[in-house]
Amino acid sequence: MMKLNVNGRSMDVDVPAETPLLWTLRDELGMVGTKFGCGAGLCGSCTVHMDGNAIRSCITPISATAGKRVTTIERMEADPLGAAVQAAWTSLNVPQCGYCQSGQIMSAVALLKRNPNPSDTDIDDAMSGNICRCGTYTRIRAAIKQVATQRRSKA
Repeated sequence: MMKLNVNGRSMDVDVPAETPLLWTLRDELGMVGTKFGCGAGLCGSCTVHMDGNAIRSCITPISATAGKRVTTIERMEADPLGAAVQAAWTSLNVPQCGYCQSGQIMSAVALLKRNPNPSDTDIDDAMSGNICRCGTYTRIRAAIKQVATQRRSKA
């Protein structure tokens, strides 16, 4: 039995220590917002936060989460920055098929939490591990810049 802290709640799961976090979230906890893409940590669809850092849940064993805080896309609406990113995504029509978007949003929020005023290069570097088959990269960058600008104007 392992104890997890997911989205601010303590949860017990009975899975082998090597079980990927992705499958624990989806299959054991019913949190299906985090998507399976490549299974090798290359596409970013499975991105979640662990102690505020964007990680690939498909290659992170559940044992690596001991004593850590895991945050999923399901929590972003309750996070002011997460909600702002989601609103920007909607206002700029970022998603097309939408499959990769939970991972994209999680990476964008992690970037903006550590760098509230990212340059194009900062954005490209932070988002480079997230693949969008629909090619909405320019809209993703515009949404991140919109949130950064809004946050600066409120400061």
